[in-house]
Amino acid sequence: MNLWGEFLTIVVVHLLAVASPGPDFAMVLRQSIVAGRRPALWTSVGIGAGILIHVSYCLLGLGLIISQSIMLFNVIKLIGATYLLYIGWKSLHAQPTTPETQQTTAAPQPSDAQALRIGFLTNALNPKATLFFLALFSVVINHTTPLSIQLGYGIYMAGATALWFCGLSLVLTQNRVRNAFTRFGHWAERLMGAMLIALGLRLALASRN
Repeated sequence: MNLWGEFLTIVVVHLLAVASPGPDFAMVLRQSIVAGRRPALWTSVGIGAGILIHVSYCLLGLGLIISQSIMLFNVIKLIGATYLLYIGWKSLHAQPTTPETQQTTAAPQPSDAQALRIGFLTNALNPKATLFFLALFSVVINHTTPLSIQLGYGIYMAGATALWFCGLSLVLTQNRVRNAFTRFGHWAERLMGAMLIALGLRLALASRN
């Protein structure tokens, strides 16, 4: 019964965290509007896979080292911020298309592997996710909980995260919803780019507190 109570607490805390706007949400939104349903779904799966990285180093005790090392934390933070700034900068320079160019050229679509990698890196390089999982595994999850159960918690959170963003992708890529965004064409992509740049700058300036 104690494990069930612990698991339910994890479910609630994780749901609140995954539903809050952040780099993962912004990336799925961008992929849904700019790239389409399939890349958005693979990006969502990549985000879920990124959760397993955080879970792994928390179980191995490396999360504690990261949280206590200012230099290591800053390195991870700057890498993650740079990645978001890079994606945002590319989107910010989206060019308008005309009926003539639409007939002769098509926007390059990421492959499944590329979309998966985008989602994976967006989550895995987010130091706020590092601190979230460190807090979860040190405060919510009891140290006496068997390692196999803790691993099960991590697999659940990875799967639940992927399902959440896959569902979001399905909603955002419905014709009616996507057309409302794509009607603005390059402006929609530039808006997504500005959001990612803002998140990247916020991440770069964030402290561990």
